[in-house]
Amino acid sequence: MNASHTDNLAPTVRPELVEGLAQPQPLLTVQNLTVAFAGVEVVHGIDFSIALGEKVALVGESGSGKTVSALSLLRLVANAEIGGQALFNGRNLLSLEERELRTIRGKDIAMIFQEPMTALNPLMTVGQQIAEVLVLKKALAPAQSVQAAIELLAQTGIPEAQRRANSYPHQLSGGQRQRAMIAMALACQPKLLLADEPTTALDVSLRGQILELLARLQEKNGMAVLLITHDLNLVRRFADRVIVMENGHVVEQGATAEVFARPQHSYTQRLIASKPERDAAAPTATADSTSVMSARGLKVRYPVPLPGLQGWFKRGEFVAVQGADFDLLPGQTLGVIGESGSGKSSLALAALGLLPFQGELQMLGQHWSSHSKRNQALRRQVQVVFQDPFSSLSPRMTVEEIVGEGLGVHEPGLSKVERQQRVIAALREVGLGADDAVLMQQTLQRYPHEFSGGQRQRLAIARALIVKPRILVLDEPTSALDVTVQKQVLQLLQTLQRERGLSYLLITHDVDVIRAMAHQVLVMKDGEVLQSGSVDQVLQGLWQ
Repeated sequence: MNASHTDNLAPTVRPELVEGLAQPQPLLTVQNLTVAFAGVEVVHGIDFSIALGEKVALVGESGSGKTVSALSLLRLVANAEIGGQALFNGRNLLSLEERELRTIRGKDIAMIFQEPMTALNPLMTVGQQIAEVLVLKKALAPAQSVQAAIELLAQTGIPEAQRRANSYPHQLSGGQRQRAMIAMALACQPKLLLADEPTTALDVSLRGQILELLARLQEKNGMAVLLITHDLNLVRRFADRVIVMENGHVVEQGATAEVFARPQHSYTQRLIASKPERDAAAPTATADSTSVMSARGLKVRYPVPLPGLQGWFKRGEFVAVQGADFDLLPGQTLGVIGESGSGKSSLALAALGLLPFQGELQMLGQHWSSHSKRNQALRRQVQVVFQDPFSSLSPRMTVEEIVGEGLGVHEPGLSKVERQQRVIAALREVGLGADDAVLMQQTLQRYPHEFSGGQRQRLAIARALIVKPRILVLDEPTSALDVTVQKQVLQLLQTLQRERGLSYLLITHDVDVIRAMAHQVLVMKDGEVLQSGSVDQVLQGLWQ
């Protein structure tokens, strides 16, 4: 886990992009693009272009309109009123018949969606889903498509690609699901790739691998890439040009090096200056304090099918966590860092009593019981914020119902008015509350799909905090957030920890988040704890 993993991704200077030289014919030209919902405009007449073989980054905070703008190019936004032009190879995508547009989607223009769990079919293996694209778009024979799907998964860095091709989306880690989405998008070698947060769920080294893969394929096929992201480090190392959006407007665009060196707009300046800051107070616990969470020899195993005839009679096993030891003290943050698939999320699920495990695990001096009623009081004290907010929030429940759900279980005596006031207070704590009472009531009645990815993650945090737990298990709590909101959420978590004495089990692949939040750190790889100690000791080892 080295700081230099993505250093070699600095964009090369291509002669056709140098000012003063002949400019290439744009592959995509967007003119006066507007997007509105029920007459309310959210994207306000933006203009940009992308040349064949060019890498362009579209950046901005959650809710700035960057994802809606990209999805609108392929008319993938439900109930959207879209205006302007999007000329692709001379054809206006916004005026094509659906039948014509269907021939372009996936073949000439492919998209990597931000939420792989919602984009992948839960009833098909990832190999089947990639093979389906190859059969439909490239007319490959079924046997050829299956082998090609395995090769595509291997190219994205998934270990044991053949076995993973036979896995369903829920059997993969967040990072592995994202890589399966990337393999599917690249299956037909598109001319333009719209990549919506393609590395959100990936650790530092895998981000480098994916971007190197995209760069190789771009060089080989002359593919253009529109990268939608809030990760400014990726933008700096990957993109030729950057487009900055705020509240549905393009406020600045230009060559990446120029924009980062001399940002002109105040919003761009604020984005570049945003970085997680450490404001974590030292734990008040003494040396003889009792751990709020402790593990000795913790193991997590998953059954896996065996190949051939032996799979008919018995199952093998995959060891996700191989004997972890740790202690979490009151008011302390224990950071668990590692690559995707290293076992850190399995460790967190075991700590929550959501996975069977072997070894010793205590939570506030208690063991998880096999009887759910006995666990209810303990579950109030141990809450969780999952990595993928969309899959953890019910699409059929309103914001008021989602955030207040825990109160119905743990404080059933509250009146409807009291419960609503608690929900409003929790939303305001995470930056989602409106001062206007009418707007606040409208927010309470909205559904998760009406929020951006970052806003959904804040809803998940509010839901966890509302029952006033003593321990929060944070599984990649800021992976879906842009840099400014990430900074705000981390500051909020640190403030809550100081004021309430909360303990955090923090699962992340982001070294900056560990540096800002953690007191103690576990480094995991292939299910093993490679290193543990104070944040200063471990980070010094990571960056050597």
